[in-house]
Amino acid sequence: MYAPERQQEILRLARDGGRVDVVSLAEEFQVTAETIRRDLKALDRAGLLRRVHGGAIPAGRLDFEPDLAERESTAADEKDRIAKAALAELPTEGTLILDAGSTVARMAAALPPETSLTVVTHSLPTAARLADHPGIQLHLVGGRVRHRTRAAVDAWALRAYGEIRADVLMVAANGFSAEYGLTTPDLAEAAVKRAAVAAARRVVLLADSSKHGQEHFARFGDLSDVDLLITDSGLSPDDADAIERDGTEVVRA
Repeated sequence: MYAPERQQEILRLARDGGRVDVVSLAEEFQVTAETIRRDLKALDRAGLLRRVHGGAIPAGRLDFEPDLAERESTAADEKDRIAKAALAELPTEGTLILDAGSTVARMAAALPPETSLTVVTHSLPTAARLADHPGIQLHLVGGRVRHRTRAAVDAWALRAYGEIRADVLMVAANGFSAEYGLTTPDLAEAAVKRAAVAAARRVVLLADSSKHGQEHFARFGDLSDVDLLITDSGLSPDDADAIERDGTEVVRA
């Protein structure tokens, strides 16, 4: 099979199944994983597929959402650097909201033992990492738990965030840009993120550079709602300058 024929079949499989992965495609077409990656790269450049960790999805699918394990393993080094940089933005005392997100969870796991804060979160993985921290007064926001992200959503969560005021919010997003704002695939999660932004005096966005320019189904704010973006060096200096001109400080860890 010639490469154009294989790529056409990959595109059909992606459209039929909603996504394709490198390992399965390599087995099906009896080629190397590197050959499949080149095919996916070509289809991505043509605007027919959008590459994601381990595979690809049809272009224009704004509701695609990787599961928790996949997010944890994607851009791990970049997320570790972002999490470390975020520690410098913690209030010396007071209240901190931690959003659901793999980078935010990494930051929570890295909190020094001497940290003394009131922490509010609707993320079960983050709460689990902080439950035994000696200096943290932990408040777990309730609600319906989404299996894909282990985050509490819906009315209970929205009501809880409507009743508090916090010093700092560490928020996550699946996509961010000056044009599209802050986006995520799920409407319920977007509503909780929006409520958390409204509850905080200072908003810090933790997002690796691969999310810059990404657009997803549910919008929960403007990039101008963010006081500080902590990302990695994959965000170009020109893009960082453009974001800062709109009023958001940028740290490239």
